[in-house]
Amino acid sequence: MPGTVSLQPTAIPIVDFASFGDGTSPEAIEIGKQLVKACREVGFAYFRNTGIPQAEVDCMFEWSRRLFSLPIETKLLAPHPKEGWKHRGYSGVGREQVSQMVFDPTQLTVIRKQTPDFKESFDIGRNNCPRISNVWLPEQVLPGFRDAASTFFDTCRRFESEKLLPALSLGLELPGGGEFLGKYHQEAENQLRLLHYPAAPAEVFARGEKGRIGAHTDYALGTILFQDDVGGLEVESPRGSGNFVAASPIPGTVVFNIGDFLMRWSNDTLKSTLHRVCAPPNDGKLGMIKERFSIPYFMSADRDLLIDCLPGCWDEHSPKKYEPVTAGAYIDMRLDATY
Repeated sequence: MPGTVSLQPTAIPIVDFASFGDGTSPEAIEIGKQLVKACREVGFAYFRNTGIPQAEVDCMFEWSRRLFSLPIETKLLAPHPKEGWKHRGYSGVGREQVSQMVFDPTQLTVIRKQTPDFKESFDIGRNNCPRISNVWLPEQVLPGFRDAASTFFDTCRRFESEKLLPALSLGLELPGGGEFLGKYHQEAENQLRLLHYPAAPAEVFARGEKGRIGAHTDYALGTILFQDDVGGLEVESPRGSGNFVAASPIPGTVVFNIGDFLMRWSNDTLKSTLHRVCAPPNDGKLGMIKERFSIPYFMSADRDLLIDCLPGCWDEHSPKKYEPVTAGAYIDMRLDATY
């Protein structure tokens, strides 16, 4: 892949939520400022002391391993719908090809014929969503998986609503203190994705026959990422330089990044940064690249609300760059180019 790579995880700041409390203290305001600083300068941060129990994270990774170890014909009992924008259920290895800001149908067809992403995934949304229903395996195939995945979705949602959105609101000094952004995220139009990157001979990656995920930005508000200890996530730093730094796993942390929608909403004050997943070093003498598991939680604003530039992110010297848009219209446009 193009671009140089630096193995310096310190290029990505760490934000500690230990003292955030209910979001009303001076300590919470300082955490919000640290978070916004990271989002302005890097677009990525590690989060520590989120309140998400590590035991629950470990349990979800174990469910993911059990899920992806099932035979392919069993996993296909919960197939991803044919409509690309319906991110639910199972997608097999090679079905997806991430593209970056490409919307022309002819160009997209060419991209999708190139080396597809060497991964498989399972997508989950909130239960009882009127727009998109979850697609589950029959309960007897993997007993307990549905409840565990739904519970983990709810756990991520609590962190989003009780700490992350308030911290961003405080750091941006938005009206209403820490409550501003939460008012635009009542419907939990979010997506939990279980990802598995299978092991493969190192030589097929070196020859370009297989890839994990090419350089791209996320399109929604932002992403919380849980990753195993294998590594491979890389972030462009400085932004626009073509140089990538390793976002190496740090025990007890999760990774957060800004999405294109929040960058637009903030008048480009906050930065949505290119990132990619590359194959880590060979697994000893076997010449194999290890399998990798990760769990991103993608966050989106309520679809029907009209989003205009955030207060404080524009003035007569820095006018609004974008027209108001509903979150649904923006996300639908981007989804057409990602599947």
